[in-house]
Amino acid sequence: MNSSFRSDAARRRGPALDVAIVGGGMVGAAAALSLARAGFATALLEAREPAAWKISDEVDLRVVGLAPSSIVLLDELGVWPSIRDSRSGPYSHMHVWDAENGAAIDFDAADEDRQLLGYIVENNLVQWMLWQALEPAGVRRLCPAKVHGFEVREDRVQLELVDAEPVAARLLVAADGAGSPLRDMAGITTRGRDYGQRAIVAHVHTERAHQNTAWQRFLPTGPLALLPLADGRSSIVWSLPEAEAQRVLALDDAAFLNELGMASDFRLGPILATTPRAAFPLKLQLAERYQSERFVLLGDAAHAVHPLAGQGVNLGLRDVTELRDTLRVARDAGRDIAAEHVLRRYARRRRSADTLDALGFDALARVYAWQAPPSVAARGLGVRLLDRLGPLKRRIAAHAAGR
Repeated sequence: MNSSFRSDAARRRGPALDVAIVGGGMVGAAAALSLARAGFATALLEAREPAAWKISDEVDLRVVGLAPSSIVLLDELGVWPSIRDSRSGPYSHMHVWDAENGAAIDFDAADEDRQLLGYIVENNLVQWMLWQALEPAGVRRLCPAKVHGFEVREDRVQLELVDAEPVAARLLVAADGAGSPLRDMAGITTRGRDYGQRAIVAHVHTERAHQNTAWQRFLPTGPLALLPLADGRSSIVWSLPEAEAQRVLALDDAAFLNELGMASDFRLGPILATTPRAAFPLKLQLAERYQSERFVLLGDAAHAVHPLAGQGVNLGLRDVTELRDTLRVARDAGRDIAAEHVLRRYARRRRSADTLDALGFDALARVYAWQAPPSVAARGLGVRLLDRLGPLKRRIAAHAAGR
């Protein structure tokens, strides 16, 4: 058989891979596993393998509040029981209150005929359990792998890797984070704003139990959340202006515990002990589009949001579900899974939903930043009314749950 005939046959067959996903964090790994379980030939490219999660290790400072929609996906992928049973903090109640006017709103799982609102889980636990499930599901793991360019051809995308052979797939998925190099390579721009804040994170012991409740207080400087961990401690996410965050990070533990106690209104009593602290910058960032030719964005590469609602990872996992379902419908109908109209359907649905959520979180942050007395009073009145409007409050809770 001559070489030109073999080349023609290879072109007709197309690439061996259906989907190549770049980025092995929670969202990228979930996408790879979900697509492989749906019957797509999938590869996951990641620069470095995640550190093994061990129950003997200290609880990771980065945690996520998994909504019911995310738990459904993880359960479908077969990893949720291992995550839940390893170390997860269930919560059935959320209490949110305003430091300026005392107005509060409560969300309770019982009001939604559910046992729980969600779980607080370590980022690296979720990532590790997903990572462990990839190879048994048939995902081709390429690690370490770094993409330095890609070329779109008639029926495929060819990825050029540093110190490795090229990889070709029908579709390229960028799940490589908020600073996504692949998004830049594709020429997709972003819009948004820098909040000029940092979120300080730590795990703390409090005098009183957290009561399986997520507590959030809105202060003039930004929101403070105390999230229930499985071991009885609370994980804090304390958003502060940059200069104030640096000051608080520099405090000794005794001073930090005192300031944190005052910031939390001692709702759980004095703060008794803390882990070392860390901080990360806050910004709003939305990609101007979620697709280009044979290319889509997923997770933080598409959207980065304020952590006050704890929805960033949940939005990314909803992207995963939408992409899987969209590609499956196209394949079952005999269409090219990376055809423009197929990817446009995914991009239109998720960008619309993500934008509404992201701008909603941003508006909430702006409203709670108002300090003029009439604005503070109006805000308090609005919150008190909302807490009494059962149907509207249930609709908000259902949206946060991903329903």
